[in-house]
Amino acid sequence: MESWDVAVIGAGIAGASVAAELAALGVRVVLLERESQPGYHTTGRSAALFTVTYGPPVIRALSRASVAAFDAPPDAARPHPLLRPRGALFIARADQSDALATLADELGDAAQPVNAAEARARLPILRPGYAAAALLDRRAADIDVDALHRQYLRALNALDGAQRNGTEVLALSRDGASWRVETRDGPLRADIVVNAAGAWADEIARFAGVAPVGLVPKRRTALLVAPPEGQNPESWPMIVDVDEQFYMKPDAGKLLLSPADETPSPPCDAQPDEMDVAICIDRIQTAFDLPVRRIDHKWAGLRSFVADKCPVAGFAPDAPGFFWLAGQGGYGIQSAPALARAAAALAMGRTIPEDIAVEGVSAAALSPTRQALAA
Repeated sequence: MESWDVAVIGAGIAGASVAAELAALGVRVVLLERESQPGYHTTGRSAALFTVTYGPPVIRALSRASVAAFDAPPDAARPHPLLRPRGALFIARADQSDALATLADELGDAAQPVNAAEARARLPILRPGYAAAALLDRRAADIDVDALHRQYLRALNALDGAQRNGTEVLALSRDGASWRVETRDGPLRADIVVNAAGAWADEIARFAGVAPVGLVPKRRTALLVAPPEGQNPESWPMIVDVDEQFYMKPDAGKLLLSPADETPSPPCDAQPDEMDVAICIDRIQTAFDLPVRRIDHKWAGLRSFVADKCPVAGFAPDAPGFFWLAGQGGYGIQSAPALARAAAALAMGRTIPEDIAVEGVSAAALSPTRQALAA
């Protein structure tokens, strides 16, 4: 039977990044993916934006700690930058002024106030009179998700890690001081199992007889439409409703729209619901002069959350060697570089790297035993 130091379950951005970081520490790692293509589910369906103004405090801290990785200059393994400047504009109607003020207090110097006229100048299809005010995050940028994901997979392979696609985990059990992992390709043994299975993470835990963390996958709908005739959206910022009832983002000459839905769902190959598509179009057309005559493409993905919407990274209290890396919600891409390094350190019994800890990330804040998850 093959023996490994660590078996990572799930080859999306979470699994791929932590596997690469573990291999960089000299750990013998095997990365197991059920699908034939890594990142088929959430990672491959993400319209990720990098911003330090998005998410709960620990996510913002992880995102700040990830800036250096995203800003690293291109090299032979990654010839293109990971980020492309975009900007994000949080808009508010007059009746949303309190919500905008609260957000402004939370973001501080990370975002600047913008009046209605300035907002329309940045986004000419914004309907006159719709937005009373806005906040602008100038640093927000598009993430090349595919390049980031492939970078981690290449790093894992270069460091003699193993990547096994089409290898579904069927059962997990303790085998002496290690774990026996049953897969469709046969069993293997690992001292540590990292559960990075995304929406399926609680199911993997149940295979191992480990108490779940209360993970709730939530469906998020997206669609691509053409911009209004004669308009080039390339220079437009991403637009987010201050109450997150919708967002709109330029995407390769098209406009990516979403109603920002969060519909609880079982783990599955998520598909868009027609009602969510209709709600999206209605909200977008209320705010923008954007005739939607045809939908070029529509899809859905699952964003998985625990109770406090913060990621879980740490050993299960009820199973030696079972390590959680789950619950990244909608922030998994932008926080991946720092979260992977933190998780790799914790899995090896080390402290969180200083540059991450100084931003306010602690083992306690990521722990599966933290108070917010106790219920």
